[in-house]
Amino acid sequence: MKLLANHIFHYLPLIAILTIGLVGLIVFSYDRAFQFVIMTALSTAYITWGIIHHYIHDDLHFSIVLEYLTIAVLGMIIVFSVLFRA
Repeated sequence: MKLLANHIFHYLPLIAILTIGLVGLIVFSYDRAFQFVIMTALSTAYITWGIIHHYIHDDLHFSIVLEYLTIAVLGMIIVFSVLFRA
C-alpha cells in the first residue's frame, strides 16, 4: 500500500490522459474523423507518458519504449476497426 502511495502522483497524469481521451471519444461519437485525431493524440500521450515515467525512474530501455509503442498501436487498431467498420 505504501508503494502505491509513493507512486500515485506518477499515475494520476496517466489516468487523466486516458479519461480525457475516453470522454473525447464518447462526446465526439458523431464525428469519426475527430475521433481518429483524438485516438492518435491519446496514443501519442500514452507513449510520451511511458517514456517520461521510466526516464524518471531510471529504467528506460528500448524494449520498454517498444512495449508502449506496441500497446498504443494495438489500441489504435482495435478502436479504428470499430470506428471504420463497414
